Amino acid sequence: MRGAKLFGMLRPCSHSAEKHGIDPAEWQAHMCGLCVGLRDGHGQLARAATNTDAIVLSMLTEAQLGGSKQRSTAGPCALRGMRRASVVGADSPGVQLASTASLLLGSAKIRDHIDDGDGSVLTRAPMAKVSSRWADRARAQAELIGFDVEPLVAAIDSQATVEARAGQPERAAESVTGAVSLDDLTEPAQLCAAEFFAHTAVLAQRPENAEPLRVAGRNFGRIAHLFDAVEDLDDDLAHDRFNPLAATETSIADSYDLLRQYNSELNEAIADIRLDQVPTVRWMLLDPLAGLVRRVGHAGGAIRCGSSSHYPQYPGQNPYPPYGRPPERKPSLLEGIGLLLGQYPTGYACCADHRRPCSGKRKEAWRKRVDFCNCCDCCDCGGDLCCD
Repeated sequence: MRGAKLFGMLRPCSHSAEKHGIDPAEWQAHMCGLCVGLRDGHGQLARAATNTDAIVLSMLTEAQLGGSKQRSTAGPCALRGMRRASVVGADSPGVQLASTASLLLGSAKIRDHIDDGDGSVLTRAPMAKVSSRWADRARAQAELIGFDVEPLVAAIDSQATVEARAGQPERAAESVTGAVSLDDLTEPAQLCAAEFFAHTAVLAQRPENAEPLRVAGRNFGRIAHLFDAVEDLDDDLAHDRFNPLAATETSIADSYDLLRQYNSELNEAIADIRLDQVPTVRWMLLDPLAGLVRRVGHAGGAIRCGSSSHYPQYPGQNPYPPYGRPPERKPSLLEGIGLLLGQYPTGYACCADHRRPCSGKRKEAWRKRVDFCNCCDCCDCGGDLCCD
């Protein structure tokens, strides 16, 4: 498997932000704040480590702090159509924690690509240097916010050994036998997410929130690793890479049941946390996770889609919606670059998986199909099942 996407699966729907009474620009404020924080603290190359799931750490910290939000003005950026933006301050505790997570997990992902033999042989040495540099930067950043990152580094390093025990001895120096469960394979992801989530309570000086956040983070790690395994299953099998589902003979339908269980436990843990910005947490964390669970349900046949043109009914075809038709307004050159890189300028309403912009127009046909339109305001987004 091409490295667990521990941080990179959350995409809140900008249309549902209005339902929660939230400015959709809040997502961009956290994302751009993280990007600027990585640049200011670790250099331009570190901005490549920016990922969407680390943003939840910044958001959770801010949601517990209360009071006024810490914002600064970022200069023009191509990914925002060369517009300035109000972003979370690079020196805010949440951004510093998110930077630590981005660098640490970015380092692990690069190393995993190297282990999988991805890319040219000539690029592996430079990639290894970047991975090592980011790991060192993550340690230095963690020290500034009083976060012990060494247990997380050890857990990430143990992933290859656990996978070896699951039936891929070539991933480790020695062959280790023994049955390994799916929970064992996701343990490093669980530990990392649990400790990152719990530390948001430390930074916000809300110690009573630490334990429920740790539980929420552990389930977040399970969901992240398992969803990544579902997404990569066909590609991993085609290229003879390790995949937790194949190693443990877990079906897509079983994965869906597990994801539902983990998501339910995460929601229960979040309900026990004292938060000052509950709607923001729901919009940026809970709703996108629910959308991911539904996507796996569609893929496994547990949820039937209202339109056969989006979710193919026979094996071997992509179980996720196609990109669909382009937005009604053509993007400018700079906005087009942003779209290609996965970043969407303000003015483009993007749905749960951000695979494409949607028009934002309501469709009467979808509004009537309430049984299929409960993901992230599919009825409001318009288009063809743009949310998930």
